[in-house]
Amino acid sequence: MRRNRVIIMGAAGRDFHNFNTVFRDNESYEVVAFTATQIPNIEGRRYPPELAGRLYPDGIPIYPESELASLIRTHDVDQVVFAYSDVSHQYVMERASLVLAAGADFRLMGGKETMLKSSRPVVAVCAVRTGCGKSQTTRYVANALQKMGHRVVAIRHPMPYGDLVRQRVQRFATYADLDAHRCTIEEREEYEPHIDRGIVVYAGVDYEAILRQAEQEADIILWDGGNNDLPFYKPDVHIVVADPHRAGHELTYYPGAANYRLADVIVINKVDTADLAAVSAVRESAATVNPRAVVVEAASPIFVPDPAAIRGKRVLVIEDGPTLTHGGMKYGAGIVAARRFGAAEIIDPRPYTVGTITETFQKYPEIGTLLPAMGYGEQQIKDLEETIRRVPCDLVLVATPIDLTRVARIEQPTQRVRYELQVIGQPDLADLLRERLA
Repeated sequence: MRRNRVIIMGAAGRDFHNFNTVFRDNESYEVVAFTATQIPNIEGRRYPPELAGRLYPDGIPIYPESELASLIRTHDVDQVVFAYSDVSHQYVMERASLVLAAGADFRLMGGKETMLKSSRPVVAVCAVRTGCGKSQTTRYVANALQKMGHRVVAIRHPMPYGDLVRQRVQRFATYADLDAHRCTIEEREEYEPHIDRGIVVYAGVDYEAILRQAEQEADIILWDGGNNDLPFYKPDVHIVVADPHRAGHELTYYPGAANYRLADVIVINKVDTADLAAVSAVRESAATVNPRAVVVEAASPIFVPDPAAIRGKRVLVIEDGPTLTHGGMKYGAGIVAARRFGAAEIIDPRPYTVGTITETFQKYPEIGTLLPAMGYGEQQIKDLEETIRRVPCDLVLVATPIDLTRVARIEQPTQRVRYELQVIGQPDLADLLRERLA
């Protein structure tokens, strides 16, 4: 019988996981291609035969998503699987309409087939959008679990932008491991804070193999979710972070709205800087679609080494890249710090951008007067360095989760903006973890 022909739409993450868990070695299907979007320079590769399994001795090609309709017709495709995240419901249905018009079925895959079961308890931290504060929530959870005496190993949502075979299973325990794997800025932003706390981090491509190795050195697996995707592992405690600065998005973005409904605990973050009405709206939506979830309120206070150094200065603000791009945030901790500590002016970087940084602003024009810390490859890091060098500012406020000066040369004086989760009132997130894991 003819195998069911499939294309998987992705962004070098969920797409590979869905393939590995459902389609690899499955003789009912023939995956003819992946398509790629969201992340620069990930198309034009192949999913290698070493990872694709016995049915794909030549691997599987990866095309730009812009070629999707023609690929469906050329390969007589039966089914297209949508496998990336942090997009509006409107966006998903626009892609579905394109697929249906080209003659294929459109499919979304849930957790029944794609969530792997661990032999260890799993605490998953996810979000409804990129930029909600998932990373500081994950750090808070990791610290709480460590204080309870658990050996915690974090497994991070994939960011395999390099050699996929070499990245099948990655283990990060030191900064030297980050250098050895030639990690991008985005990867470092997620891994370094864990390493700083003595927590081993795993990531890569084959999340079954990653899980089985991580289980050997963990009491508890901490799923560090990314891009508001669903967990890859079946969680024993599922924590989901919501953002009142984007109230309503918890119901209208894919698959964050699914996370919101699946959550055991919903953390409404940034209540210190959000309007009370917006916080109330998120709380009301939680009560409507997931009344069983426990709701926790939290703040994200910011810290800088020398607040007085900001007053009266012309500043360039650098924020987390994914938060500003497909996360759609208009500002972050850097802007808050600039305003709170009396910066005279926030310099617009757009007249000074070069190369791939210029392309980023062309693709995401709503970014505005911020500079996203883009660094998906050596050339983009060079473009970021040159853009910063050109900006006529007195001070650079770096509001990324890492020390950006370790990977990019910045000639101007810098202040690093840090932010951590601060749970407000009760219930306390640490107490909830203790109870549920007991």
